[in-house]
Amino acid sequence: MKLKVASKILGANDRLAEENRRIFTESGVYVINLMSSPGAGKTSLLESTIKALSGKLKIGVIEGDITGTDDAARIDKLGVPVVQINTGGACHLDANMIYEALGDLDLKSLDLLFIENVGNLVCPAEFKVGENLKVMILSLTEGHDKPLKYPLMFQESAALLINKTDLKPYLDVDVEKIRKDALSLNPATKIFEVSCKTGQGINDWTGWLQTLTS
Repeated sequence: MKLKVASKILGANDRLAEENRRIFTESGVYVINLMSSPGAGKTSLLESTIKALSGKLKIGVIEGDITGTDDAARIDKLGVPVVQINTGGACHLDANMIYEALGDLDLKSLDLLFIENVGNLVCPAEFKVGENLKVMILSLTEGHDKPLKYPLMFQESAALLINKTDLKPYLDVDVEKIRKDALSLNPATKIFEVSCKTGQGINDWTGWLQTLTS
C-alpha cells in the first residue's frame, strides 16, 4: 500500500514537472536544481556564481527553505530576481511549489534560473521540478563517506561541487575517495573543486554553466 501511494505521489509530481519544463523551454531559460545538505554552501556558491557571471548571463533564483527569508535577502542584494518558497516543514521542493512561484518571475528575461532546494541529502533527489539538470554541493566538512551513504543524490546529479576546499589542510578528508565514489555512481558527473572564500574553481564552474546556456 505504501509503495502504491508513493508511486501516485511521484507520478503526479512528474506530470507537473513536465509542465514546468515546457514553460521553461518556451521561455528560453535553462534551469538548475541546486541541492545539498544544510550548510554545504548553496547560497554562498550562488553569490559567487552571480558575481562571476555578471554581465554575461541574466540569472534568477528560486529560494527554497522550510522557513525564513535570510538566503533570499542575500541574493536580492546582488540585484537579481529572487522568489522565496517556504515549505512549512517539507524537506524538499516539489513541482507544484515551483509552478506556483513562476508567476512571480519574468522567465523570458532570464538565461539561467537556479532553484536552491531545501538542505537535505535524500528527498530533493527524488522529486523532479522541471529542471534541465540537478547539481549538488558537498562540503569537505561533511566527510568522504557521503557518496556511498546517499547514492541517489550523486546518481541524479549532472555535476558535483566539492566545496570549502580552503579547509582541506585542517580536515582528515580523502578528496580522491569522494571523486572515485561519486564517479562509480555516475561516471558522467562533472566534478569541480571550489572555494567560495578563495574563489578557487569558480571560473571553471561558471565557464561550464556558460557552455550549457550557449
